[in-house]
Amino acid sequence: VPLEAGQVIERDALIRSLVAIQYERNDVDFRRGTFRVRGDVVEIFPAAAEAEALRVELWGDTVEKLSTLDPLRGVTTGEVPAARIYPASHYVTPADQLERAVAGIMEELGERLRFLKGKNRLLEAQRLEQRTLFDMEMLREIGYCHGIENYSRHLAGRKPGQNPATLMDYLPKDTLVIIDESHVTVPQIRGMYAGDRSRKEALVEYGFRLPSAFDNRPLTFEEFAALVPQTLYVSATPGPYELALAGGRRAGPGHPWEGGAV
Repeated sequence: VPLEAGQVIERDALIRSLVAIQYERNDVDFRRGTFRVRGDVVEIFPAAAEAEALRVELWGDTVEKLSTLDPLRGVTTGEVPAARIYPASHYVTPADQLERAVAGIMEELGERLRFLKGKNRLLEAQRLEQRTLFDMEMLREIGYCHGIENYSRHLAGRKPGQNPATLMDYLPKDTLVIIDESHVTVPQIRGMYAGDRSRKEALVEYGFRLPSAFDNRPLTFEEFAALVPQTLYVSATPGPYELALAGGRRAGPGHPWEGGAV
């Protein structure tokens, strides 16, 4: 939400804009990600701020003054000509995209309920229906619900089974990725997907989550390797995977590795 001195904006429109980016109104407990309203003064504690809030003073429908604020003492510490308020949550979705996601979730819920009821698993069906309907009401009303990451496939518009976006997608194509202590790190990367899948299988099986929760997951090792074409594995005791990539051979136990790229 951009703000500057002299800007024309209604107080209620400003409040709605803050709520839309996941800020909560709280006139008592002023903390990061909240705002409070006192007459024509709106005080905002940005989610990314450490110890400095913003006071917006309105005169009618015009921003008269923007001031930085000590949230503990409630006193201004300076004046700024303009400011930007960034979302309090990473899960901020445009209204039309949110509606499409909710429609997709409801369709999946119907399919899952038919499956569970067909197996005479009525308790699991009731549990899943109650939880999902509550989550959908929260998404429609405030754009957020606890455990929203489990609906990320629908919110992002991904296909079933498609891997989620990661930091690796934003790296340049010629990036060199260095994996330190690779004999430990590589097995950990391999195990992340399996561990996540094992945990969510119980949640889906007993009606706590929809099957689409499986798609909010770590990358498989094959997906990870495909995203990092240039990789340097660093280890005093490289594992079988690194040695196979490097090539070469060892004459016997205790002998050094010869040839290849080790």
